[in-house]
Amino acid sequence: MSVFSEGALVSLPLNTSHLSSTAWAHSRYPRTPAGWRCSFCLPQAREWEDQHCHMQKIDSASQKMHYYRYSNAKVSCWYKYLLFSYNIIFWLAGVVFLGVGLWAWSEKGVLSDLTKVTRMHGIDPVVLVLMVGVVMFTLGFAGCVGALRENICLLNFFCGTIVLIFFLELAVAVLAFLFQDWVRDRFREFFESNIKSYRDDIDLQNLIDSLQKANQCCGAYGPEDWDLNVYFNCSGASYSREKCGVPFSCCVPDPAQKVVNTQCGYDVRIQLKSKWDESIFTKGCIQALESWLPRNIYIVAGVFIAISLLQIFGIFLARTLISDIEAVKAGHHF
Repeated sequence: MSVFSEGALVSLPLNTSHLSSTAWAHSRYPRTPAGWRCSFCLPQAREWEDQHCHMQKIDSASQKMHYYRYSNAKVSCWYKYLLFSYNIIFWLAGVVFLGVGLWAWSEKGVLSDLTKVTRMHGIDPVVLVLMVGVVMFTLGFAGCVGALRENICLLNFFCGTIVLIFFLELAVAVLAFLFQDWVRDRFREFFESNIKSYRDDIDLQNLIDSLQKANQCCGAYGPEDWDLNVYFNCSGASYSREKCGVPFSCCVPDPAQKVVNTQCGYDVRIQLKSKWDESIFTKGCIQALESWLPRNIYIVAGVFIAISLLQIFGIFLARTLISDIEAVKAGHHF
């Protein structure tokens, strides 16, 4: 076979099986020094180049389709919506806690004067409710939105916070077991500081009354602890009607009375100490809690294990979903 190139006849071998497609094309359709093929074979060369480029595009696309067709990386809908359901409960619970806490502060006028919280000697129980609500709301929001939007940043925040809380709970449990005397002293100080503020905050008052009635106790170590409160103090400088008394929650309940007598503790400590147990509880609340814990150790352990399993389950769901998302994103780079 022969073609014209620069006015000269060029002969090419008929056997082209040993040449590659590109080399064969250049040998079949040689170029002039200026880069142009002869006018006689230019149409055929262009037709072959179009077909060759089209085949290269098909081969390239086939290779990509081959990868995605056999890739198993995908986000599991089960883990995704299970994590969402897991967190929506905590999110709604956080909203409830925040709503109750803000409502309680509104009733006490704290929202209009936040300095009331700092003026208390003890702790305001509403603060604990709000803190729990903020944590639950934040974690629930991060978990729900992170799961629905497949946002790795929010999921990592949720997972990391749950891990931190889990280890903090574990550390507190271990330290409380190892340093029981220190924990007992701290609880005594905490209880005594709240006794001083018994009449300053209605929520704190209700909390102490509930604790004393449920455990049939009075004060941290006994009824004498109520001398720390200015209203129940027995000193001569006190002119309160509750002087030398105790709160009604310290009184031994009378089965015959259907209405709670809120004045049953008045002037009780004026009597001889040997007669106190006839009308009020003489055991301290710290002692009552120490005796309550061994009797209910299985319940306490069960609650702790249940909370831990829920946290571990949430961590597992979050980490699994993060791994799926990262696998899918990694597959997009090929």
